[in-house]
Amino acid sequence: MTGKRKIINDPVYGFITINHPLIFKIIAHPSYQRLRRIHQMALAYLVYPGAVHTRLHHSLGAYHLMCNALNELKDKGTLITAEEEVAAKAAILLHDIGHGPFSHALENKLMQGVHHESLSLAIMKQMNEELNGELSMAIDIFTNKYSKRFLHQLVSGQLDVDRMDYLTRDSFFTGVSEGVIGYDRILKMLVVHNDELMVEEKGIYSIEKFLVSRRLMYWQVYLHKTVMAAEKMMVQIIKRVRFLAQHHPNKLKTATAIDFFLFEFGGVIDQEVLNKFCILDDVDFSAAVKTWANNEDIILQTLCKRLLNRQLLKVHIQTMPFDESFIESKTIEAQQKLNISKEEAGYFVFTDEIVNTMYKPDEEQIKILFKNGAVKNISAIEDSLIQQTISAPIKKFYICTLD
Repeated sequence: MTGKRKIINDPVYGFITINHPLIFKIIAHPSYQRLRRIHQMALAYLVYPGAVHTRLHHSLGAYHLMCNALNELKDKGTLITAEEEVAAKAAILLHDIGHGPFSHALENKLMQGVHHESLSLAIMKQMNEELNGELSMAIDIFTNKYSKRFLHQLVSGQLDVDRMDYLTRDSFFTGVSEGVIGYDRILKMLVVHNDELMVEEKGIYSIEKFLVSRRLMYWQVYLHKTVMAAEKMMVQIIKRVRFLAQHHPNKLKTATAIDFFLFEFGGVIDQEVLNKFCILDDVDFSAAVKTWANNEDIILQTLCKRLLNRQLLKVHIQTMPFDESFIESKTIEAQQKLNISKEEAGYFVFTDEIVNTMYKPDEEQIKILFKNGAVKNISAIEDSLIQQTISAPIKKFYICTLD
């Protein structure tokens, strides 16, 4: 331990304190600094202009909440060693380090079949070698292999500090007040019982508010139809580039790190691939879109120009699947407007479904610890709002069209 100490002024929480050598090393690492160049909410700023915060903002916020949570648990008598404390803080700092350009919007698209958590773990292991094993316990906590399970639950669970920060932070930067969750009270209500993270009985209503806020944020922000339109356009751009690259790959090269993952990546994550991935960020994809906007292919050109100029596809959402005749009419409209084939019109007219599930009791549960020592899943509590509505998934259907 050293006397070195720094504070970071965060717009959401105020001052965040950094006071351990390992935390300094993580934050200073190039792979971590890359998070400055990745938007937390992908293209949501096209709807909410303030939503320009980054993965680094979120990571530091989650770290701050982890610090507070660990202090609360220690005050309540939970045994957490100094080594475990810094390992949990390191784990949450690094939990999103494997996110690629525009975060979830391009998940599995640039690196097909590879989830960001797998990349996070691979990068953490690489960093651990560079730091002579200092991240070993953090990796065990991240992968849920450490003996104290509640530490992993703080990093990844139904009530983790990751979710607490992104709801609080995304609400702050979008101005959507429905996302305000009262994170400070939730942290005060956390307790460890039988090595599991639980919530004291008097925190029930705060948890209900947390789950309701999460549901509302998904419908109002994350699954907002205009946000979806922009993100689906990015996916269609990648799809078209890969199709065109079968015949003329050199015409699509951008001279950025994105070229490797679009045209050469074979699915194996080795040292070389990790090194290339760790220089990949939003800037690369944005630059590529600007380049492709001048491509001779009318499909790619149109998609890129429309995305750059915020002339987005129209999205219609409803509770029932769309009628085939409606899809057909929109497809014909796109064909005629752009003078393209029916197959090519599929880049502009397509359907899919979205499911918003706020609480999944069949997976990890949020457990309430009562004063008499009884433990109940929050969805099993009498008169609980969760029992009535929140655990039920809602499915909706959407269609993207040219106009």
